[in-house]
Amino acid sequence: MPDTQASIGYGTTFEMADAATPTDFVYVSEVFNLSLGSEATDQIDATHMQSPGKFREYIDGLTDPGELTFEMNYIPGSDSDRKISAAKGKRKWTRITFPNGCQFLTYASRQNYEPSAPHDDKMTASVTFKRSGEPVLTEPTAPRALVTPAISGTPKVGAPLTLDPGVWAGAKDFAIQWQKDAAGDGNFTNIPDATGMAYVPVTGDVGSEIRATVTGSNSDFSTPVNSTETAAVAA
Repeated sequence: MPDTQASIGYGTTFEMADAATPTDFVYVSEVFNLSLGSEATDQIDATHMQSPGKFREYIDGLTDPGELTFEMNYIPGSDSDRKISAAKGKRKWTRITFPNGCQFLTYASRQNYEPSAPHDDKMTASVTFKRSGEPVLTEPTAPRALVTPAISGTPKVGAPLTLDPGVWAGAKDFAIQWQKDAAGDGNFTNIPDATGMAYVPVTGDVGSEIRATVTGSNSDFSTPVNSTETAAVAA
């Protein structure tokens, strides 16, 4: 019996663009419990005097695409808070990217935005978009870095550098490779065995700039993205 191909929704991302500029997407962060909506097709009574066996007959009518809903951690005044607030009264082209790279795209209008600040729990907000028209579900696409990987720490021998791998759309797995530019000519080479979330520069790295390459992948594609390089490693 083959193994199941089921997966959890972790890693799914939500983006939206103005309908007039459908390729200019903005990413909404800290989203959870995302639902695509419940499509409902009207059933039209087409019964007539000769309907077989005195049974009612029905034909399909129009389909209501339903509502796209999600919850998000509410950070008052954050970029995501302002983006959702500004979506009021605007027709949006929304994009949901699943970890396997498939994208669900649909026109939608923000219907509800309900922030909540309980006294004994985290602040959250409920968001509802009314979908419009027939959606598009794509084949798997290449992973995309919505937030570029970044290194923090002081580039100094013995001082650890840590990597934030960024935020990715359409990636199930990640691979990390630290690199250095020993000659200062922009030609980075792999540092052997440096494939973790942190790297501690050694004496041989003095004078070299350090960066990390994060490769996001799904079953069909992989995409490498470089962090910004550090300053030259000091002794």
